[in-house]
Amino acid sequence: MTEFWLSAGLLLLAALGFLLIPILRGRRRQQEEDRTALNVALYQERVAELTAQQAAGVLDAEQLASGRDEAARELLADTEEAQAPPQGHLGKALPLLAAVLVPVMGLGLYLHFGAAEQVELTREFAEAPKSMQEMTSRLERAVQAQPDSAEGLYFLGRAYMADQRPADAARTFERAVALAGRQPELLGQWAQALYFAADKQWSAQVQTLTDEALKADPKEVTSLGLRGIAAFEGERYQEAIDYWQRLLAQLPEGDASRAALQGGIDRAAEKLSATAGKPAQAAPAARLKVRVELAAALKDKVQPGDTVFIFARANKGPPMPVAAKRVTIAQLPIDVELSDADAMMPQMKLSDFSEVQLVARVSRAGQPTQGEWVGQSAPLSNRTAGTQHLTIDSPDR
Repeated sequence: MTEFWLSAGLLLLAALGFLLIPILRGRRRQQEEDRTALNVALYQERVAELTAQQAAGVLDAEQLASGRDEAARELLADTEEAQAPPQGHLGKALPLLAAVLVPVMGLGLYLHFGAAEQVELTREFAEAPKSMQEMTSRLERAVQAQPDSAEGLYFLGRAYMADQRPADAARTFERAVALAGRQPELLGQWAQALYFAADKQWSAQVQTLTDEALKADPKEVTSLGLRGIAAFEGERYQEAIDYWQRLLAQLPEGDASRAALQGGIDRAAEKLSATAGKPAQAAPAARLKVRVELAAALKDKVQPGDTVFIFARANKGPPMPVAAKRVTIAQLPIDVELSDADAMMPQMKLSDFSEVQLVARVSRAGQPTQGEWVGQSAPLSNRTAGTQHLTIDSPDR
């Protein structure tokens, strides 16, 4: 920025020079005019003096004429040395005012329409940041200066993730996707930010984003890593190993993250071996019987055609249903059975989660994740025998 102000100062001096030179020349012409007027006054005074001497009898008529001619020659010699007066010129105030206003107006227009902020940011980015917060602040101002830069938004989102601000990162990556299109890498980063912003809870949106990213690019590293994490948290260890091995194949030798990733694969393999080493026994099928009723106090607040979703969801894992059935208020009370056959997605089944929660939700909009009234059970095994009773009696929040 110092170089900018130095250059501006030099330009100001140049502008002053161009505007002040005519003023200095005008002063010289004024001096010449004043000299001519003085010569004329001296000539007139000399003629008056000669006339007075002739009247006093000191000079005769011939001497008077000779004196007048001599005075006239002196006046002519003096006036010929002066230049002709200019026909017209600017006043002194206008050039001085222009000399000040022109540079000031130019600077004002530059600051309004120019790139002073970008120049300052460029200077700052040339220096290494002292902290993650300083780097994030620089990127925020860069995005503010260029809100249509998808690249700037991408780096700002990465900075938010490094600064433990996943909710801000999710909003930033969403803006980047809107500008740059649904590129696999951006979709993966967006999904990862959403996952951590929801306290490591899988959601339908995260599932959709990673599905789209991996369909467009099966080697998209962020989506592969995220799918592996979700599978491990859901105790689907072989699935986690598969995703992480695909990710490991994309990392170059010597990459610092390879060791951590291999450690995750090893832990998943240990968990898988421990599960496989248990004595084989005929385990009951993952199946839950549920009876759903509507509280008497709500009968006047619902309509017979309102949708009722009866589903099981993982107690520790994604909030989306792993088995679900759809009925109406008119069918209540009703007995249903939930099993792997009622899975909403092939990769997420009732048998994949050892502990689940049963939910019955009234939703006039037909959305299983939100509604008006709900009934829920305590956590239970996915192989619990006997009929579980659910009463829809609470507002859905």
